[in-house]
Amino acid sequence: MLVTCVLNENDMKKIFIAISTMCFAACAPKFPTLTPDEFEQIIAKPDVQLVDVRTPEEYYQGYIVRAMNIDWKSDDFADDVVRILEPDKTIAIYCKVGRRSHAAAGKLYKMGYKHIVELQGGFDAWMAAGKIFQADVYETDTFQTQSGKNVVLNALVHASIWMEAGNKQLFVDPVRLLGNRSIDYTTMPSADFILITHDHFDHLDKEAIRLLSKETTQVIANKAAAEKLGTGIVMANGDKRQLTEDIAVEAVPAYNISEGHTQFHPKGRDNGYVLTIDGLRIYIAGDTEDIEEMAEIKDIDIAFLPCNQPYTMTPEQVIRAAKIIRPKVLFPYHYSETDLSAIPEQLKEEGIEVRIRRYE
Repeated sequence: MLVTCVLNENDMKKIFIAISTMCFAACAPKFPTLTPDEFEQIIAKPDVQLVDVRTPEEYYQGYIVRAMNIDWKSDDFADDVVRILEPDKTIAIYCKVGRRSHAAAGKLYKMGYKHIVELQGGFDAWMAAGKIFQADVYETDTFQTQSGKNVVLNALVHASIWMEAGNKQLFVDPVRLLGNRSIDYTTMPSADFILITHDHFDHLDKEAIRLLSKETTQVIANKAAAEKLGTGIVMANGDKRQLTEDIAVEAVPAYNISEGHTQFHPKGRDNGYVLTIDGLRIYIAGDTEDIEEMAEIKDIDIAFLPCNQPYTMTPEQVIRAAKIIRPKVLFPYHYSETDLSAIPEQLKEEGIEVRIRRYE
């Protein structure tokens, strides 16, 4: 029996798209798809062009170091490719999970780019593998001084803070790499002042200081850090210094008190700092516990308190310290994987605002 099937125009379009898709899949070139470990080895070669085809919004939230952003969804994708990429060099390409990068790789191949490798699973797989990435979008908070000037605080990583006070740039404990995050200091303005609390690797990074320094940069540190650097203005606990007409700094104690922990940060060696910027007072505690000297730290607008035992404080100690210092705003920092969830609620009744930023 002969059965006649009549297809409408919409059905015909669906069949055409399905057939076209199958043909493209059968004919599309097969690019090497590499695991994060394999991809990491390839992109370490200096002549490999690393391309992130996600949107700029995705890219700036975190990307593989050295990656160029060419948005696959952009109308200018092909023009950007011709402008940026060299056809005779290998292109290592990735997106979020792999779909866009595969489509982009096919387009590149048609444009004459034949040496292409893809990251299997995309940036999500890269992150899951604990690989290094870079983020150019820093969480920022803006405060006003007594005379209405803005002070912008940028959360970099761990204990690294970038402060913009008018035309002055201040950095605290700048480091380039911690865990799987890296900070590119070449994208930032040169420092007028760099404060180093102590000489541990997660606070003192010679190369970061070099990248941020200009001829007039003043590096202020405790004695041990200055000795490692071979330079710097030494400040001990209790020392005060006027940096500019409206910026002053005081070095304050920072040390461990818990039994079995005092070897990490012995009393009298390391610094915390109190910055006064046109009347706005900012306490950067450094690596410390809730020490008795905190009772002498007064009229604080903003406090940075560390939270990762055994090296610094437990959440309970941070809460006690905040109740002693009574800042208007508290930033827990240096917290690694510590659970901070109890801190905001515990301090709400004290009238202390807690802001949690990316200071892992």
